[in-house]
Amino acid sequence: METIDKQSAVDFINQMFPTEASLSGVEPLMQKIHSEVRRVDAEILAAVRQQSNSGSKAREDLAAATRAVQELIYKMQEIKTKAEQSETMVQEICRDIKKLDFAKKHITTTITALHRLTMLVSAVEQLQVMASKRQYKEAAAQLEAVNQLCSHFEAYRDFPKITELREKFKSIKQILKSHVFSDFSSLGTGKESEETNLLQRLSDACLVVDALEPSVREELVKNFCSRELTSYHQIFEGAELAKLDKTERRYAWIKRRLRTNEEIWKIFPSSWHVPYLLCIQFCKLTRTQLVDILNNLKEKPDVGALLLALQRTLEFEEELAEKFGGGSRSKESGTDIGEDMVDNNNQTVSDIRKKYEKKLAANHGSENEEQDGHKDLSVPDAGFNFRGIISSCFEAYLTVYVELEEKTLMEHLEKLVQEETWEIEEGSQTNVLSSSMQVFLIIRRSLKRCSALTKNQTLFNLFKVFQRILKAYATKLFARLPKGGTGIVAAATGMDGQIKTSDKDERLICYIVNTAEYCHKTSGELAENVSKIVDPQFADRIDMSEVQDEFSAVITKALITLVHGIETKFDTEMAAMTRVPWGTLESVGDQSEYVNGINTILTASIPVLGRLLSPIYFQFFLDKLASSLGPRFYLNIFKCKQISETGAQQMLLDTQAVKTILLEIPSLAKQTSAAAAYSKFVSREMSKAEALLKVILSPVDSVADTYCALLPEGTPGEFQRILDLKGLKRTDQQSILDDYNKRGAGTYQPSMKPVVPAAPNTTAAPGTATQPTPAGIIPLKEELVARAAALGRGAATTGIRRILALTESTTKDRKDGPLRKLFIG
Repeated sequence: METIDKQSAVDFINQMFPTEASLSGVEPLMQKIHSEVRRVDAEILAAVRQQSNSGSKAREDLAAATRAVQELIYKMQEIKTKAEQSETMVQEICRDIKKLDFAKKHITTTITALHRLTMLVSAVEQLQVMASKRQYKEAAAQLEAVNQLCSHFEAYRDFPKITELREKFKSIKQILKSHVFSDFSSLGTGKESEETNLLQRLSDACLVVDALEPSVREELVKNFCSRELTSYHQIFEGAELAKLDKTERRYAWIKRRLRTNEEIWKIFPSSWHVPYLLCIQFCKLTRTQLVDILNNLKEKPDVGALLLALQRTLEFEEELAEKFGGGSRSKESGTDIGEDMVDNNNQTVSDIRKKYEKKLAANHGSENEEQDGHKDLSVPDAGFNFRGIISSCFEAYLTVYVELEEKTLMEHLEKLVQEETWEIEEGSQTNVLSSSMQVFLIIRRSLKRCSALTKNQTLFNLFKVFQRILKAYATKLFARLPKGGTGIVAAATGMDGQIKTSDKDERLICYIVNTAEYCHKTSGELAENVSKIVDPQFADRIDMSEVQDEFSAVITKALITLVHGIETKFDTEMAAMTRVPWGTLESVGDQSEYVNGINTILTASIPVLGRLLSPIYFQFFLDKLASSLGPRFYLNIFKCKQISETGAQQMLLDTQAVKTILLEIPSLAKQTSAAAAYSKFVSREMSKAEALLKVILSPVDSVADTYCALLPEGTPGEFQRILDLKGLKRTDQQSILDDYNKRGAGTYQPSMKPVVPAAPNTTAAPGTATQPTPAGIIPLKEELVARAAALGRGAATTGIRRILALTESTTKDRKDGPLRKLFIG
């Protein structure tokens, strides 16, 4: 800071005196500064003197303030002392007044207590007289009054007189209870008609019961219900009626009892809910008796009798639920699977599914509305569930019912499969076998029957039966697929595994694919629907994944069978290709007959398959077909005996034609949604065959270079076979093979190892894993690729004329012909 001040002073001086000439003004400036300093000192001195005078005055003011505060404190202490003296004086004055107030309060309380005591004594005496005369209506009102009076003497309960009165009141209530119970014992014995005032007396007695402790009412109602059910217990414990087929008579008895005594039982207050409690005890007793009957059966119960008893029990429980506020029974939801699927075969699967989902939502909504609308909240314990209070005891014995359902479903399945025509009516939009719709229809009916009886373990067991039925149907579909040749003869002739399919077989395979897809989707919907209606503890275990896997396997097997059938049709054409004298052809003509045969096969089959199969499964079929035909055509070239240069040119023309035929399959089937990936794969696979033929066309001295460039994944065995196809003798091949091995192409292998073709980027059928896309061909040297591709482009663009021109030039001058120039440059 000091350095900065110094620097500022120097700057100021330099500013004031920038030159030597300006130094002449130093003296006047100094005089001016001195006069300014003297002025400032005078001002400071005046300010100090003034401050000194102010300090003396401030001290005087402070002393005066201190004295004033001390005087104020003294006055406050004096006031406080006088206030204390005043308070003492007031307390002495009021002391006698407080005593008088307390005396008045005690006298008032005593008078009130004596008055209430007098009233209590009088009320107890009156109540005693009413109890002895059974004047229930008056006694009920008196009980209320005595109870209120007794509540005022809770603080005096240790006094002898109060204790005496309480004991007397207690004994009177006991007398009233015994009288009431005695009178109610006459109810139901026929005395109602003899004593005209009995019902009125019992109605008044109910008022007394309400005035007594709640336990009295509970005991009375319990005794009444037990007495009412005594005859029921005796009647249905006998050997004649203690049978399963007599179950309906039990419910008829209680309903008749309720109907007959409806007028008599009106003596009970509605808040007691006597019929409600009677029905609960009846249900519990009935359940106990039915369990004993079922346990004492020496053999399996008759299914008809068991189901009839269960049905009547469910109906009775429903009546009780409606009567006592449980609401109406929820409608059977989710059991319409397959109904519409067979009622109208012309509907599409998607339309049927939408209609089913709409019905399911409507049923679910009506169920909630009815349950909420019929619940009687006035009933005590309104949440008590009559449904299942008796019927749940049947659950452990319904195994015979499930076994019967399974047997019936299996018989229906066998019948449906036997009656199946395995054809689709002309003009049908579903392309699904009718037996599949019928299978889900019988499952729907079975589910509806069971869900009307129970939604617990039995329904879950029946769902397992549905799984077995659907798996059996999947097995039936699998068995209908065309089979290949089997046995010793087929293996010896090389026909093992080959599948011969007719046009009818191909349509059947498509129907099976569509049917399996329909079953796959509908079985999933079935599981979802069952999980909604089954008891929640089983909902998480409802799963159709295994069944869906079965149908996915059927779809995959069917599509592969379809591919194998097409492959088998190509066997004749592939054999015809090897029989062509490729080594002795003199000129290049139109495409060969075997190419026309391939075109005929595909033209006959593909449109039908494209019409019957969905796009996803047709794409799967195309991918499998392309992954088979391309490599097969490639390997079939090696099966030819010898290929001359003219023969190779003709075969190259045929290869281009086969490639064009394969690329036109999506358009032929009118399914071009996934044609791009398929076309790419076909072009890649057929380009290998083209490359192989270009290697055969290459000169002998450059065949190794061409082979390495065009077929970098080739094996030495294939290379040797190419030399054989070119017609070279073994002695002439050795130098070429040595040159090939020196290039590091691999170790010489005398036996040819066929290349296993990789699948294209296929779309896997349901239940199968998606195959990865194989790696593409290794990039070739630019110069050799350009030369090799020139031949393919020329043949493809100018057709037969280009091939003929190349052939004529090659015949005239083999060394300098266009073909040699293409590869040699």
